[in-house]
Amino acid sequence: MSSTIHAHSDRGRRGVAAVAAATLALALAACSGSSAAPAPTDGAASAPSDATISIAITSAPRSLDPAQLDGGNQAYVWASIYDTLLYLDNAGEIQPNAAESWEYSEDGRTLTLSLREGMTFSSGDPVDAEAVAATLERNRTTPGQQQSKLTTVEAVEAVDAHTVEIRMTEPDPALLSNLAMDLGVIADPATIDSDRTATDPIGSGPYLLDTERSVSGSSYVLERREDYWNVDAYPFQTVTMRVLQDQTAAVNALRSGEVDVSTVPANQLESLGSPDAFNTFQTDVQSVVYLNLADRDGTSLEPLGDVRVRQAINHAFDREEMVTQLLSGVGMATEQMFNPRGEAYLPELEGTYDYDPERARELLAEAGYPDGFDVSMPSTVFTTAFEPTISQFLGDIGIDVTWAPTPAQNATASVIAREFPMYMFIVSSEPIAPREIQRQLHSNSQNPFEWTSPELEELEHAVSTTLDPDEQDAAMAEVGRYTTEQALFAPLMYTGSTLVTSTDVRYLGDGSNVLPTIRVFEVAD
Repeated sequence: MSSTIHAHSDRGRRGVAAVAAATLALALAACSGSSAAPAPTDGAASAPSDATISIAITSAPRSLDPAQLDGGNQAYVWASIYDTLLYLDNAGEIQPNAAESWEYSEDGRTLTLSLREGMTFSSGDPVDAEAVAATLERNRTTPGQQQSKLTTVEAVEAVDAHTVEIRMTEPDPALLSNLAMDLGVIADPATIDSDRTATDPIGSGPYLLDTERSVSGSSYVLERREDYWNVDAYPFQTVTMRVLQDQTAAVNALRSGEVDVSTVPANQLESLGSPDAFNTFQTDVQSVVYLNLADRDGTSLEPLGDVRVRQAINHAFDREEMVTQLLSGVGMATEQMFNPRGEAYLPELEGTYDYDPERARELLAEAGYPDGFDVSMPSTVFTTAFEPTISQFLGDIGIDVTWAPTPAQNATASVIAREFPMYMFIVSSEPIAPREIQRQLHSNSQNPFEWTSPELEELEHAVSTTLDPDEQDAAMAEVGRYTTEQALFAPLMYTGSTLVTSTDVRYLGDGSNVLPTIRVFEVAD
């Protein structure tokens, strides 16, 4: 049976906004204040079974170290091994998880988390406040993917065995959503600093990595922990993640029954055969494809320090044509970095950078670059399909691109090391505006040159300190406006996603939660 689910523009938006507003309004944000809070099942099967599932993923985890976790479909692996303090349900709403309740102080600068009792690591040791505090404190002091999310945090303390306090210099509206994702994982303090953590960590989550049947970088086999506190939310006994970077190989594996779940390009759907043989689910906005014009001070590539050059780059692209030719129409052209369901997105900004190569050349000339300039960008398995088109459009305005071969697993490290002043990335697009603002403007992979401006700092300060929900929405929209008008990026398109499963598997999501986890699937009746 085939069905289609579209991500509607307002679904989850106000719920997420309400969470952020509640953060700043200093309200109790817990779904339950009692230790008797039921274990969340999120609509999955009511009891575990002996079913198995195999999922095709496009990239292997760069690391399983909590401080270095990446998003994308790598999360299928680490989100199965680690528990998180909170979680996003399939409607994109924040829910209790390892923390059964949470509360803010009156000034919004202290978050108190109450943990469930009886949770254990795969080693049998207790998952307690000490473990949570140790993981967060290590993330705060360790350079990596999580550190920039904790810049407002000045201390994390285990008050008692089941209570954690996070003290901040100012309210952080993105904190709750971050704790529901990679920042919120809980690691074993006894082993977190050991070499094994990057590849075979002691886990707090529902699955154990079977290292004997797994091949790092190629396949990951996970077995369900029957002693896990919320085992009923995980109906699959064995979960296998197969790394298949080539989309044709993934489609062939789906067709042959080697995998049960894979994304499938729209132009390859017919090759699967009868639509009754698979379940098909489509979302409109999954990821954003963009050029990060990261060196905005012109430190290593002088032209990027001029806003007119960055605006010229934005005018260079026929985005509608790119969606048609590169995405087979499954996606949406955009000139904005933020998700269209979030508060930082402004519909009226679409059209700011219409395809206008003549205007682009004029801007380059005004900035002092009438003959354009040369730039080197990293080439990975994820960029190759886009490279000829990007090179052509930029070449038409005088910018000559050299694509430097870069292994996909090294791409993030290379941009963090400032090897490339400008680069193409594809990242998940999340309808959680506070988290997106923090990630897009401050994470070390998105802002490796640590660029900021007094104007941006003032706008972001308004986001974090405004108490009124409507005023906060307006403040986030102004951040979006500034990001677009200053051309900090050159967004190109949102990619849609066509997810196909075998008839034995049912997908529970609607596109509202873009963090890939095994909880979005259940055993079909």
